Amino acid sequence: MGLAGAADAQIIETAGSRALGMGGAFVAVASDSSATWWNPAGLAAGPFVDFALARNLVEATEQLPAWRNKTSWFALGTPALGLGYYRFRITEIQPPSSTGQAGAGREDERVTVPVRSLAVSQMGISVVRTLVSGVHVGTTLKRLRGTVRDSREDSLAPVSDLLATGEALDGGDAEGRFDLDVGVMAVAGPVRVGAVVRNVREPEFVLAGSTSDDPSTRFRLEKQIRAGAAFDPAAAGGFPLTVAFDMDMRAYATPTGDRRMIAFGAEHWLLGRRIGVRAGGRVNTVGVRERIATAGLSVAAGGGLYLDGHVARGGSVDERGWGLAARVSF
Repeated sequence: MGLAGAADAQIIETAGSRALGMGGAFVAVASDSSATWWNPAGLAAGPFVDFALARNLVEATEQLPAWRNKTSWFALGTPALGLGYYRFRITEIQPPSSTGQAGAGREDERVTVPVRSLAVSQMGISVVRTLVSGVHVGTTLKRLRGTVRDSREDSLAPVSDLLATGEALDGGDAEGRFDLDVGVMAVAGPVRVGAVVRNVREPEFVLAGSTSDDPSTRFRLEKQIRAGAAFDPAAAGGFPLTVAFDMDMRAYATPTGDRRMIAFGAEHWLLGRRIGVRAGGRVNTVGVRERIATAGLSVAAGGGLYLDGHVARGGSVDERGWGLAARVSF
């Protein structure tokens, strides 16, 4: 069954712990294990070992079109090598493809909406190389296994129920795909500059049971190119406040329209790095003019263990999200 008007909808703000509390301004900051998602080159400037176990949610559910990205992940990062496993479920609902059927009664006028869901497990290995002092490149080689499923549901049902229905869809065989991300990071004292290209090969998954070439039966993880800069005085013995800025270099499609974000954020550590506070935001510069604000918190629980959390809210499509992570770093 094909879906009219379906759109692809993996966003870079799908996963992370510190990153999402900083509004997604993290490409030049990434140095912990979440660099396996945000910028593999950043691992070279990170701690000796960083391990994280986390869960994230980001969604826009107030009206159609609507979408929800759920991610569970764990990752291990060292200065030379990273390992990451990400399992995400992307569910989206498009508006009805027709305006209704002729008839006098409410039931006669009822139409259906297309619901589509992509379930993917991603295993990746990140390899880092230093070109010259302070300049690093990294590659994450990814093996993905995904299944696209769809249905048509009652257009009068609540959006939250429609999304829950999409998440519960099962059946179909998983397809395997290989892909890679490529990143670069330059560090000079307190200044950091980075860039990443994600989903280089733009892996595509076909609707379970479909043999059609119709684009609406396919779900493609679009290439994303993002650059960023950060200033971290603590790296030069100064005040422990990091400020960062990111920009998408090309737009990519989501169910609510094209997306090309400018993100900004800050992170400040208190009480001898026992408490970390973050804030940030991002603005969509194309399509729907979304503006999302974020806040995050880390608490050191001893023995190198940190508990991270964040919330996000805002935008004309009412995008919102949250995340929790347990992270060991030393």
